[in-house]
Amino acid sequence: MMNTFFVLIKCELGKANVVAAAIVDGVEGTSEVYSTSGEYDLIAKFNLNPNDDIGRFVTGQVQMVPGIRETFTIMTFSPFRHD
Repeated sequence: MMNTFFVLIKCELGKANVVAAAIVDGVEGTSEVYSTSGEYDLIAKFNLNPNDDIGRFVTGQVQMVPGIRETFTIMTFSPFRHD
């Protein structure tokens, strides 16, 4: 089973669309990216193999996307699904 987690992202002013496109096109493991209102500009959903280090992934892949100012990672555990 994959490790699923979310990253809330603050972008430099006017860069949210460019950052979202860069994540979708260039960061392996990206499931979805949404624009948001409020404190953060984007929320991105990622799926990684259980052996992958999420902290290294966020700092080495996500935070390296130009235009990102700040991130906040939300770990997930048991999924709830409507069947």
